[in-house]
Amino acid sequence: MRELAVQALSSVERGYDLLAPKFDHTPFRTPDVVLDATAAALRPLGPFGQALDVCCGTGASMRILRPLCQGRITGVDFSAGMLAQAGRAHPDAEWVQADVRALPFADGFDLAVSFGALGHFLPAERPALFAGVHRALRPGGLFAFPIGAPPPIASGMYWALLGFDLAMRVRNAVWRPPFVMYYGTCPLHAVRDDLTAAGFAVTTVPLTALGLREDGSPRCRLVLARRT
Repeated sequence: MRELAVQALSSVERGYDLLAPKFDHTPFRTPDVVLDATAAALRPLGPFGQALDVCCGTGASMRILRPLCQGRITGVDFSAGMLAQAGRAHPDAEWVQADVRALPFADGFDLAVSFGALGHFLPAERPALFAGVHRALRPGGLFAFPIGAPPPIASGMYWALLGFDLAMRVRNAVWRPPFVMYYGTCPLHAVRDDLTAAGFAVTTVPLTALGLREDGSPRCRLVLARRT
């Protein structure tokens, strides 16, 4: 708890640098079940050539990208600590430190993925992020990422996430540097609009392996944004 408190009172970059050595043993790492469901949805659309993991962290997605891709796999993140862990675990991939709101790539990738990172960007920052991914992809390239359905308002999870977001807003109002991490700022309809504005053709597929809500709708969808 002490370590998490120190990380939460740091910047996003510094916080992840501190968390990096233990990140793969925390609940913050993308669960394997989410990675496997994503791989199953992408497999019929491949094989792909070169791939980019946006906000790659410690490189958890390498396990599913290797079988899907025939070319180079690159991870990009702005935390040097996370990239150091990724490089040790996956020395055969390429790791680039950069701010993903200004990605340093152009027309080089057939597939881009991202897992659990959208909450680190304010809504006003998403257009730059998506424009950079669009620029990094070759024409016809695919940007894929899972996005969860909002929990029902009567559920405990809804109020827990709302409470977390409110606590983060208070923290960022009174403490510097800010730590941007919100769960309620990236609903599917807003993300779809931003992707479309960036030049993507957007569809979604349900990740039914991750379960259904009480109304029968999927708990999670895979967004498929193709550079047109």
